[in-house]
Amino acid sequence: MSTPVVPVVPAAPVVSVAYHSGYGHTAVLAEAVRAGAVDAGADVHLIKVDEITEEQWALLDGSDAIVFGSPTYMGTASGAFHAFAEATSARWATQAWKDKLAAGFTNSGSKSGDKLHTLQFFQILAAQLGMHWVNLGLLPGWNSSTGSENDLNRLGVFLGAAAQTNVDEGPDAVHKADVATAEHLGRRVAETARVFLDGRAQVA
Repeated sequence: MSTPVVPVVPAAPVVSVAYHSGYGHTAVLAEAVRAGAVDAGADVHLIKVDEITEEQWALLDGSDAIVFGSPTYMGTASGAFHAFAEATSARWATQAWKDKLAAGFTNSGSKSGDKLHTLQFFQILAAQLGMHWVNLGLLPGWNSSTGSENDLNRLGVFLGAAAQTNVDEGPDAVHKADVATAEHLGRRVAETARVFLDGRAQVA
């Protein structure tokens, strides 16, 4: 009588949200990404890149997915995030983050605000590190007479989660649809990480 094969159940995916928030708006989005990923069963770490410790670098090294977040200042990610990005060169040299998943989110005061450039910066950083980019996976909202500003992906961005908050309002004013879009991104990253982990377990 043959011994039954017991399927290997991989551990919960580990997702880290590496972000900078100048005035608190991007922190709201980071928390939304965290909530979405937790909802999808991930173990999630929030890491402020301007205060990063060696222990937190180790958390990033052990993550299955890293979601980058920054406000868009002057058409790109913040200076604090750029400093973090440059510091990842040590991981680039050793290919420590190769084949991890990556995604991104950003906020600016204008509807466009050149947020796409920030997301592209994240995507290029991920590519240099050998990571696999996870896009938003949503059709654009608020682009027809039946749509509204409360639609998911109301700003019509495909590369990552984008938000717009008036420059004279605080973090409480981050639009609920943008928060929900960030939550969607967190779930999508966690679910994609689960697929990758399942596939690796099957190969093993």
